[in-house]
Amino acid sequence: MARVLAFDSGIGGLGIVAQLRPLLPGIPIDYLADTAVFPYGEQPDTLLRARIVRLMGAAIDRLQPSVVVVACNTASTLALDSLRAAYDVPFVGCVPPIKWAADQTLTGTIGLLATRATVHRPYLKALSARFAPDCTLLAHGARGLADMAENAFRGTPPDPALLRAELAGLFGQPGGAAIDVVGLGCTHYTFLLDAMREAGPPHVTWLDPAPAVARQVTRVLASCPALTGPASSLPDQFCFTAPPRDLAALRPGLSALGYGQDVPRLFDASPAAAHKG
Repeated sequence: MARVLAFDSGIGGLGIVAQLRPLLPGIPIDYLADTAVFPYGEQPDTLLRARIVRLMGAAIDRLQPSVVVVACNTASTLALDSLRAAYDVPFVGCVPPIKWAADQTLTGTIGLLATRATVHRPYLKALSARFAPDCTLLAHGARGLADMAENAFRGTPPDPALLRAELAGLFGQPGGAAIDVVGLGCTHYTFLLDAMREAGPPHVTWLDPAPAVARQVTRVLASCPALTGPASSLPDQFCFTAPPRDLAALRPGLSALGYGQDVPRLFDASPAAAHKG
């Protein structure tokens, strides 16, 4: 029976859930937030990769998803290959929208806002060399934006001065005035998109990959005949690996996305599901 699991370090992947709901009516969408080590962009790669693979194994074993959405750029760029090698479930990842930005730019200078880990990882350089070889890519590892996004989801708009300071880290770089397209390289930033459009230069086009990721999930489900049966009768599960802060402020947003008042549940990771072979 069809079932989707979305995974992120916090609430960032809920932007993808919001896009999935109208595309997959009646299909349960479980969500797991690894709040015990949020934010992922500040964690060592080796520790994080092992943790993601172990945690996903436990979640796959318990929730039996048809498709897993790794709704996190840091996790996708670091662990997606390891996850696909370890488990038989189809995975859909999130990567910085470099190709999309290169296709959209008129100036040849594109920008990327992401976590510091994503910005400095070789994966980004490989994406740029492959999909934007004729463009200048300027990236900013914006440590404060993920926290601002968490607060925005809870109903607290970002402080305009702090938001402008983060954007200045991108547009204030040498050559930054030529940026005409900015890609969001962290799923959390979906919840700041309107604020960034207002605070940023008026000529800039902002690219949020969430709708494209959601469409890819639907294609994966449709391409797997064994997965297109009736939906599971088990209600949507929303889980954290550690108690979230300010749960009362979190509940309205979760409810709007179809998660009931009995959420969130605490996810105690059991040993990972058996590997292939």
